[in-house]
Amino acid sequence: MTQNSKTRFTKTQICILVLSIFCLLACIAILFPQVRQMSLNYLAVNILHKQETLSLLWHKTLMSYAMGGIFFILLFDYCTLTTTGKMYALSVKQEINDCLAEIDFRSLLKPSLFLSGIYLLGILTIIRANLLYHDDIGWSITGYRDWFYWSRYVIVLLSYFIQPEINMTDISPLPQLLSVLIMAISSALLIYITGNKKITLIGIFASIPLGLSPYFLECMSYKFAAPYFAFSILLSIIPFLFVTRKKAFFFCSVISLLLLCLTYQAAAGLYLLLVVILVFQDWNHRKKTDKEILSFLSTASLAFSLAMLCFKFFFMRHNNFEYINDNEAVSSSMHSLSQMLPGIFFNIKNYAITINNDLGLIWKICITLICIFFVIKSVSTSSRNKLSSFLLSLLTIGFSCISSYGIYFLLAHPLFYPRALFGFGAFLAVLCIYIVTDYKRTASIPILALSWCFFVFSFSYGNALSDQARYAEFRISILLQDLSVLYPDCDNKTIQLKNSIDFTPSIKNISKHNPIIERLVPKRFDAEHADTEYWSHYYLYHFNFSGLAMSNIPIYSYNDFTDLKMPVVLDSYYHTIQSDGEHILITLKH
Repeated sequence: MTQNSKTRFTKTQICILVLSIFCLLACIAILFPQVRQMSLNYLAVNILHKQETLSLLWHKTLMSYAMGGIFFILLFDYCTLTTTGKMYALSVKQEINDCLAEIDFRSLLKPSLFLSGIYLLGILTIIRANLLYHDDIGWSITGYRDWFYWSRYVIVLLSYFIQPEINMTDISPLPQLLSVLIMAISSALLIYITGNKKITLIGIFASIPLGLSPYFLECMSYKFAAPYFAFSILLSIIPFLFVTRKKAFFFCSVISLLLLCLTYQAAAGLYLLLVVILVFQDWNHRKKTDKEILSFLSTASLAFSLAMLCFKFFFMRHNNFEYINDNEAVSSSMHSLSQMLPGIFFNIKNYAITINNDLGLIWKICITLICIFFVIKSVSTSSRNKLSSFLLSLLTIGFSCISSYGIYFLLAHPLFYPRALFGFGAFLAVLCIYIVTDYKRTASIPILALSWCFFVFSFSYGNALSDQARYAEFRISILLQDLSVLYPDCDNKTIQLKNSIDFTPSIKNISKHNPIIERLVPKRFDAEHADTEYWSHYYLYHFNFSGLAMSNIPIYSYNDFTDLKMPVVLDSYYHTIQSDGEHILITLKH
């Protein structure tokens, strides 16, 4: 039997080796420009059915895929064909099994169910609003899975499991319900990891900012993409279940971070945030020696750097995509080396300004008290010098807040939309869980207050979505009615919008105390927002106005119709329409 097992293993090795050689030759061939050109021509004509050749960016992207293929094939062969590689793979597998055996998964069940109920209540009004939120409009119209433009291939793959159809359709609220379940599991794991493996009721309430912060509420608003935002957060937490085993932690960190980057890159900040907090806990309470802490920090840093480099050089699409949105430039390109430090400090400043402008006074007071209690607890329970603990606790708050924004600090023009800032909610959740773990009850007051504020705000936000949608539908109906009367034959005419449909009085009232509401609730027919393209398709093309074309899509350059000085053909309470018969300028009134 030993001889047969050895024979079978040898045959397996031979199959792996032959397959690896074949794949390596294919990848190496793609490195040659002529082969890439032939491959892309075949892809364009026979698969995408395009007559024109694909751009130079596709050449760079395909070369990155080939280089990544060579790297991972050689790595796989090392782990399966060499003695040292197999021994390392077996040791990693054993460490993973040991860590999983130490986890009491039953203790996570009830907290996950309880958190699911909290999060479901929190987004109830968002589900009831039934709003196509930003990109949902395009996805519902075209059904395309276009996440690969941003190198989010895991989302594309997962979308086929959730909706196994050629084109996506609106299946809400199923995706949002899935996001609730994933976020509940993520919150329970976060409490387990940062709360000394204890999950208490007060800890559950302390974790609410992770899923119901105003920033993650925008993620929950997407009918199509909500579960993938949540999944990226789960991926950033999972590696820390294996933190007691060095090899398992390193392996799971690299894999999880790589999958995270292929899902939603903003969640990478949560990994850095947890590293900072755990290092501070271990140092402050002498849970580990300085050498062990340094070893953990080095392992986490190496895993993070390796995963980011693999994503950058092997998986990231070279699109250099840049557009102007809400008067801001957004780009996936990084700062040059000479501008890296100034650029990072500039992004940190903008991040702090954005957060400060978004939050209401009561929220700021609660957050300030939370930070104060974090420092007080750190000093009072410290096993180190009190002054050192005080200074390092302040640095921990600063570094963890900065790291919550993740790798976006490195970008030349990072995204500051609320959905890109959900790491700040994770930052608050981690601080809150740390404070309530084995500490005085009085410290829980600002934490419960902040969680309650976020919980209540989620209802206000969902109702505001409904209110704004009703008002926008009313304004757009009047506009379409006027256009149908003025231009019964709408062929070969171009529309340009000026201004937008303003916020309703209820939203303006909310914004007095919580300014972020105006960044969360989308304006329809906003002349300075990229959603104008989607709304033009949705309302013009799908309501028998297919002959009209929009001219002011902010992603592209356009001519300003106000320079044409066209005569006014209609001036109503809600809008003014100017036209020369071919061009139409619509000025929306506030």
